[in-house]
Amino acid sequence: MEEALSLAREAGARGEVPVGAVVVHGDRVLAGASNRREADQDPTAHAELLAIRAAAAVMGSWRLEGCTLYVTLEPCAMCAGAMVLARVERCVFGAADPKGGFLGSVGDLSAIPALNHRFEVIGGVEADASAELLSAFFRDIRARNA
Repeated sequence: MEEALSLAREAGARGEVPVGAVVVHGDRVLAGASNRREADQDPTAHAELLAIRAAAAVMGSWRLEGCTLYVTLEPCAMCAGAMVLARVERCVFGAADPKGGFLGSVGDLSAIPALNHRFEVIGGVEADASAELLSAFFRDIRARNA
């Protein structure tokens, strides 16, 4: 999670919403990424999706079985859906997202019996540090726009 927090800080410094994600297989870090929506002008350029794509390239397979995705903010429906499709084994996230999180807050795509894959979710890891990055980022934006 420390690597994901570091990536989130880098994103914030670039003017992106500070979210970082890292995919790990065993003790090996496969890939890490941070949000790039503004830089790429791509609504799908969330940290989780970018990390999943890069990890699949490293693994040489779209199936990320045995992998854990660490991310600083509870994933949205799109990213949680990508984890289902990628067969991620576990997601560990920092801050909950009561307005958009789909691993427990608004809904939970990780545990829908009708889907072909379910995965473990562990929330609240480094939640305070993750939440403070987001709060500071949006506080700064509001101050600049005041």
